[in-house]
Amino acid sequence: MSQPTTKASVNDFVVKFANVNGSGSASANNLFAKSILRMGIPVACRNIFPSNIQGLPTWYEVRVSEAGWLGRRGGVDLMVAMNPQTWDKDVASIDSGGYLFYDSSKPLPASKFRDDVTVIGMPITEICNKAYTDARQRQLFKNILYIGALSALLGIDPIEVEKLIGEEFRAKEKLIVPNVKAFLLGRDWAVANLADVDMRLKLERSGKVGDRIFIDGNSAAALGAIYGGATVCAWYPITPSTSVAEAYARYCKKLRTDPETGKARYAIVQAEDELASIGIVIGAGWNGARAFTCTSGPGISLMQEFLGLAYFAEIPSVVMNVQRGGPSTGMPTRTQQADILACAYASHGDTKHVLLFPQDPHESFEMSATAFDLADRLQTPVFLMLDLDIGMNDWVTQPLTWDDSRHLDRGKVMTREELDAGKEFGRYLDVDNDGIPYRTYPGTHPTRGAYFTRGTTKDRYARYSEEGPIYVDNMQRLLQKFETAKALVPRPVRTDAERQTQFGVIFFGSTAPAMAEALEGLREQDIHVNTLRLRAFPFDNDVDDFIADHAQVFVIEQNRDGQMRMLLVNECGVDPTKLISVLNYDGTPITARFITREIAEKVGVLKPIPLKKKVAR
Repeated sequence: MSQPTTKASVNDFVVKFANVNGSGSASANNLFAKSILRMGIPVACRNIFPSNIQGLPTWYEVRVSEAGWLGRRGGVDLMVAMNPQTWDKDVASIDSGGYLFYDSSKPLPASKFRDDVTVIGMPITEICNKAYTDARQRQLFKNILYIGALSALLGIDPIEVEKLIGEEFRAKEKLIVPNVKAFLLGRDWAVANLADVDMRLKLERSGKVGDRIFIDGNSAAALGAIYGGATVCAWYPITPSTSVAEAYARYCKKLRTDPETGKARYAIVQAEDELASIGIVIGAGWNGARAFTCTSGPGISLMQEFLGLAYFAEIPSVVMNVQRGGPSTGMPTRTQQADILACAYASHGDTKHVLLFPQDPHESFEMSATAFDLADRLQTPVFLMLDLDIGMNDWVTQPLTWDDSRHLDRGKVMTREELDAGKEFGRYLDVDNDGIPYRTYPGTHPTRGAYFTRGTTKDRYARYSEEGPIYVDNMQRLLQKFETAKALVPRPVRTDAERQTQFGVIFFGSTAPAMAEALEGLREQDIHVNTLRLRAFPFDNDVDDFIADHAQVFVIEQNRDGQMRMLLVNECGVDPTKLISVLNYDGTPITARFITREIAEKVGVLKPIPLKKKVAR
């Protein structure tokens, strides 16, 4: 094995596993990440997997970060290369001075290695073949074997790994002993045979995790729906949103089942397609239930007509969109932020919808619950804009908390008592000049407060009409309601640099962790920027002010066409030349290195532009 000069790094490096999908590596790699987390060291994990069941390449990236960075850094310090198909690509991705760990059961020519990388060979297949006779065991225990070896090389506490194996297989106790045995077999071999490896990547116990938890965004959003009062979920299976419905079902069994009768106090319907699922949600919303569907881009495409109905008939509904690579089937198991325009203006005609942009599972939980309040308050569809990176990857995040004194905001609902008292009811009357009318639940009163729900044009009393002025009046009221929404949705978060700068950066959603780290990289190059993290659409006036305050504003997003930039230009009426796109859309989560490099290069060629004086509004 070759051993070039490397620099020491404690609790700060990137390990990447290259495996074959369906080989059983996922649970082993997850065991590796969790064992480091149990040592009090923050980790950030990214699972990059194909859309087929088995056979194609899959990667699992674990970033160890004492500083707590949760985004992808970019680059690899230790590559665990277990897939011959991707060998060349995997070896090329290792940073100079890094490490390559591989199965050395079969010899490889010198041309397959790099002189600037330390090569660590372990005859994993050979060891497994000697220890096990069953073909499936040989395959599965290969993964546990290399986890054992890595634990010795890096300094993972074996007690933590053994505890995790016990927890993983507590329902199948007979599997605990053989898995622990395989782990120790790999560890003991490494201790005996790899003592001469100059391993500069080390793990030391830390207290940097604290009370934070390890959870994926889809599970957090599902739990947010529970706390947000949702009792109806209608969905159709689609990657990467299926686990939202599965988690919701799991939580409902525990939290929405009558303890005395055992009866479910919820309804979960797997519809025949996405169109049917949003139709069920709208029907439940009209009836007064809090309902949602979970889907991804192709599902949004199919839901367009019903979304227009919910907007025009003003029926509360929540759509959790876990975005993936498109168009068409696209990259079903890759992440993007490419449904922004499709959701903001969903359906034909003139529509505008509320979008929420969580940055991590913690905000996925909070915004999920908030989405139901907003849908009721505004009587309109609300989109929770997740993506595969947030939704399907486990994140270290703050504990999910809930204020028990918080009440569900059902918005403007006219009661039987109010109707009996003679209060005028017109389903689309704007009595408060905020664009939001009062509604009634079906069966509120035997003779008053009833109306006909329609997707055709109507007057303020829900009566059918195709008269132009009446249609315009209704459409203008819907615009006023959207303006009212600005004060109700989560406001953007602005952070200014330590020194004055003409450059600003706008970002949102899952780009946030990488952006936070990129700021440090930019400061090291003496590049200073102010930032604004968008949390919702419609845009608060703070967004207009932020753009006006800077000569140039970079917009960080994960799609090809700069969809957020287009939305900002369209809604804020800004000069398009002020907004400069920084785009990542290869399906992998954006990295801090990419953002730092792109902004630094663009700043280097930009000429200073004098700021215009702000005009008082």
